[in-house]
Amino acid sequence: MKQFFGMSPSGDLREAVRGLDRPRLIMLLSNSNQFEAHVKKLEELYPGIPSIGCIGMSYNTRIVEKGVGIIAYYDGVSVASNVLEHVSTMPVKYIRRLEQDVVKVNGSQKDTICIDFCSGNDACVLTTIYSVLKRRNISLVGGTGDAGKVSVNGKVYEDAVAYALIRNHNGKVKAYKENIYHPMGNYRFIASKTDKAKYIIGELNGKPARQVYQSILHITEKEILTQTFKNPFGKLNGDDTCIISIKEVNGNALTCFRQVNDSDVLIMLELGDIKAIVNNTIQTIRKDFSRISAVFSVNCLFRYLLFTENHYMDQYLQEMSALGHHAGLVGYGEHYNNRFVNQSMTCVVFE
Repeated sequence: MKQFFGMSPSGDLREAVRGLDRPRLIMLLSNSNQFEAHVKKLEELYPGIPSIGCIGMSYNTRIVEKGVGIIAYYDGVSVASNVLEHVSTMPVKYIRRLEQDVVKVNGSQKDTICIDFCSGNDACVLTTIYSVLKRRNISLVGGTGDAGKVSVNGKVYEDAVAYALIRNHNGKVKAYKENIYHPMGNYRFIASKTDKAKYIIGELNGKPARQVYQSILHITEKEILTQTFKNPFGKLNGDDTCIISIKEVNGNALTCFRQVNDSDVLIMLELGDIKAIVNNTIQTIRKDFSRISAVFSVNCLFRYLLFTENHYMDQYLQEMSALGHHAGLVGYGEHYNNRFVNQSMTCVVFE
């Protein structure tokens, strides 16, 4: 199989798809002002070709911040793209679509991946999708787009998740998740006075969440939203830790980018050696694959901001591209199988 990447910083879709011939799947990564127009034009240029899209930045060896990026697959792949609607209330209502697409692609753990772009309510959506995928142990990689919109096969949807099942006929596929944080000290917190709908943490160990965070890190209230780049919370999930970053200060409470429930056990995290962790991920992938056709990744917006602040983003993209043809999305939340994570990188590697 082969992966195509095209882009236009000015948002010229024809420029972005130049050279793209007979694709089996197209992924559109557009800006908020041109998204609907790009969806319509893409369908005109490639009628009937499966496609999914969202609003967000894209990249290969450099970032496309406000224009349009196109990632496509061809040669030796089978694809099914579709949508689950009403994700804020009842995504399971449309689960038959996914069940039929899994049968259509006839994939397995070894050779198939599901890539999804979601408009919100990610945790519920992933639980729903993975209830089907786990029957064949098919992995999932994806992320949240901006502005609550996604596209599928030439149509724009709100309150929905777009997905594409991709089966690689020329080799295996494997999903990865990269975490650049580790536990800080022995801090353990029991969350309380939470608002699940608004992702609010009211108290930690019976004390106002904002004050607890400030006192541990010795920072002012104004510094909280930048400090979370270095010190997010972590939610214990078996042997894994889900990263929970802070979105805003809400009085004495903290609003986060993912749901926290009463009695959840949280820990404090701190930033590790970014370059060493990235290098370890790359080496792990090299050990798993003797040859690589393509790598698709989703990097959190916070990672993009952190890497840019540390003058590392360009180097990072060059290092990832050395693996093979690398392209991806800057997301507002990352998906890995049935997990909705923050401040992480998830990716799929195609042999």
